[in-house]
Amino acid sequence: QVQLVESGGGLVQAGGSLRLSCVASGRIFSIHRMGWYRQAPGKQRELVAAITSGDSINYADSVKGRFTISSDYAKNTVYLQMNSLKPEDTAVYYCNGVFNFPVQNNWGQGTQVTVSS
Repeated sequence: QVQLVESGGGLVQAGGSLRLSCVASGRIFSIHRMGWYRQAPGKQRELVAAITSGDSINYADSVKGRFTISSDYAKNTVYLQMNSLKPEDTAVYYCNGVFNFPVQNNWGQGTQVTVSS
């Protein structure tokens, strides 16, 4: 089983920045993709950004130009640099990892990001 642990959430004013980190541990043979999702109160969980082992990246339209995802898969780690934060970015941010051999889809426990206006 693979465990994902997030860190770096918190409270920030609008226009500010935060950096999230997620470290995967456990029985990892190889990483297919890691990424970040978020869920605001009363809303469905949505993809924020994801990066594959081949460095293919997807961003939600709402965060393009403001958020940057990066990875250090030698350390089983993915980062999310969030700049120009807006109150609508307030949500619980979840790390997600898809791993190979065996195929696993795992989630972290989530970290709260709150952006005040």
